Amino acid sequence: MSTAVLVTRPGVHGLVVLRPVGPGPEEALIRVHSNGLCGSDVDVLSGGRPDGHVRYPLTPGHEWSGVVERVGAGVDDGLVGRKVVGEGVPGCDVCERCREGDRTLCLSGYEETGFTRPGGMAQTVVVPARSLYVLPDGTDLAAAALLEPAACAMAAVLAARARPGESVAVLGDGVPGLLVAQLLAASGARGVVVGSGGGGREELALAQGAAGYVAPGEALPGRCDVVIHTAGAPGSTARPVGLLGSGGRLVCTNAALDPLDPLEVVKRQLTVRSVCGAPSRAWALAVGAFVSGRLTPGRLITHSFGLEEYGRAVALVESGQPAVGKVLLRPARD
Repeated sequence: MSTAVLVTRPGVHGLVVLRPVGPGPEEALIRVHSNGLCGSDVDVLSGGRPDGHVRYPLTPGHEWSGVVERVGAGVDDGLVGRKVVGEGVPGCDVCERCREGDRTLCLSGYEETGFTRPGGMAQTVVVPARSLYVLPDGTDLAAAALLEPAACAMAAVLAARARPGESVAVLGDGVPGLLVAQLLAASGARGVVVGSGGGGREELALAQGAAGYVAPGEALPGRCDVVIHTAGAPGSTARPVGLLGSGGRLVCTNAALDPLDPLEVVKRQLTVRSVCGAPSRAWALAVGAFVSGRLTPGRLITHSFGLEEYGRAVALVESGQPAVGKVLLRPARD
């Protein structure tokens, strides 16, 4: 049997005990070790997800890590017992976008573990085996639970195409922004983190490899070549377009963005890119950086709860307190 969080409808949740289903052909059943929470999980509980992007009743959880317990027909038995993480969007692997390596743009429609499919806030989760990334035996699985947001951060870094020597501003000092800062540093293109909300994360940002930190309300010393916007609320940081020099590049990682002036974008020949989720290339690079030690996301973990404290964990994430970094749910405490 498997204990799981179940959100039956917005605002209503509880624990249920279920008989694990599967794994079916080409699937793997994972014994979950840790599952991270982010703003999307807050939206799942509050009802803030867009139509078609959540399906109730739902076991949430898209930032999971764990160990393969069983595999279905057509899957190598050698996966059993291995530590893994996995992409959340299964894709159809048939359409043009999937074949190009970006299941997040699958033309067959939106499906994602933790939003439309049962997720990792449970003792077990079933996922397509093709989505898995195998980790070394000695991997810290709590830290590995941050590989999903790290893959999204890597997608932003790839979209930015920041080169060593270019000036880069990372808007937002939450977990996404700090992961971007660390990955930029690993690539040789360090960015200045611009604080959001209550600020107070200068020491942590610098420890993540940021070239500097600008507190909320303070001004950058000059225009930037690249701005990567990760802040979680409109107006919580400086206007991103106003920070860019002519010909600059803006990468947006969420919809919490102040309106852009089309005339300003056109006249100054700015490039605007968006990132939603992570393609397989970003996942592979993030996992590689983690395994090699160039990405160390574990230092961002500040709180860990059992499944029975799901409501408290979501409230803590929603609070936005500077002392709150990555919050984990742990189905089984060590």
